[in-house]
Amino acid sequence: MRVLPVLSLLLFAACARRYDVRDQVGDFARTVAEDVTRQGVTAWRTYFPESPNFFMAVDGHLEFQNGADAHAKIPVIARSIKSIQLAWGDPIRIDTLTPELAVFAAPWHEVINLADGNRTDAGGYFTAVVEKREGRWQFRNAHWSTVPAK
Repeated sequence: MRVLPVLSLLLFAACARRYDVRDQVGDFARTVAEDVTRQGVTAWRTYFPESPNFFMAVDGHLEFQNGADAHAKIPVIARSIKSIQLAWGDPIRIDTLTPELAVFAAPWHEVINLADGNRTDAGGYFTAVVEKREGRWQFRNAHWSTVPAK
């Protein structure tokens, strides 16, 4: 009969860890939106690892083949964007896979002021696997889908 208390303790610890990961990933996502808004497009380099495992698709097309590709293309993209405001919408979904891996998903909205003076408002849905490496969270892969303009 000693099995039940031990099993209960293990289940409680697993649930507590899952909620801790959810809180960490939620904090991470808020920080990403704040940094992108404050620093611009180049802030993404902090959150996209240079790993060969990283990739990002946008509207069904592979935008970044790997982390090195992302780190090379982001400065080029940044030259065409004067400022950007990124906001996650509700509901934000976070699914804990392990203590170091989770799925993040949320609606998003961006207001982009282009270097040529034009402005773009866009929104859609974002999904990603996030990974905790060396004590910090980063996107392992990502997909942005955009709601088409009407």
